[in-house]
Amino acid sequence: MTTVTHATAPVPAPGGTAHEDFEQQVRPYLGQLYPAALRMTRNPADAEDLVQDTLTKAYTAFAQYTPGTNLRAWLHKILANTFINTYRKRKREPAIAPGADPAADWHADPLAPAARSAEAEALDKITDTSILNALRDLPPDFRTAIWLADVEGYPYREVAAMMGTPLGTVMSRLHRARGKLRHTLAAYAPAIPS
Repeated sequence: MTTVTHATAPVPAPGGTAHEDFEQQVRPYLGQLYPAALRMTRNPADAEDLVQDTLTKAYTAFAQYTPGTNLRAWLHKILANTFINTYRKRKREPAIAPGADPAADWHADPLAPAARSAEAEALDKITDTSILNALRDLPPDFRTAIWLADVEGYPYREVAAMMGTPLGTVMSRLHRARGKLRHTLAAYAPAIPS
């Protein structure tokens, strides 16, 4: 496991350091985090980064974890939230201009739109499907519920625990989110001859 150090560390358990306690409790779930991250990012390097960010955040917030509750769900909630926040941050980032030195591009048209990086172009082509666009258009609570229940396969009770909402609210969000997805994706369905 990668060593993570931060100024804010959890209170150590009796008989061990906070780092040892964290590592001992999280180790059984490490094998489940990477495949989940890979399904979200669809890129091995990004999945590794996502898992590392998740573990860093989990370590920092480990004092807030309630012992005896579902640690796996807590870790996956951090993973999903980190993925969503990273995605939103990347969408807000400006496009990378051609060339590292602005002075080198003095002859470029200043009114022309900035060129996007090759990585951004490739990621857009890989992930911009009709289904992902429909998912992105959902409100964040709906999108999170759909992701956890339908993509990750968590039972509704665990989704409710992860989202910190009542079970009925999760079921309602899932029903409404699925309805919105059906409506949005209906335009892409092939016409059935009658």
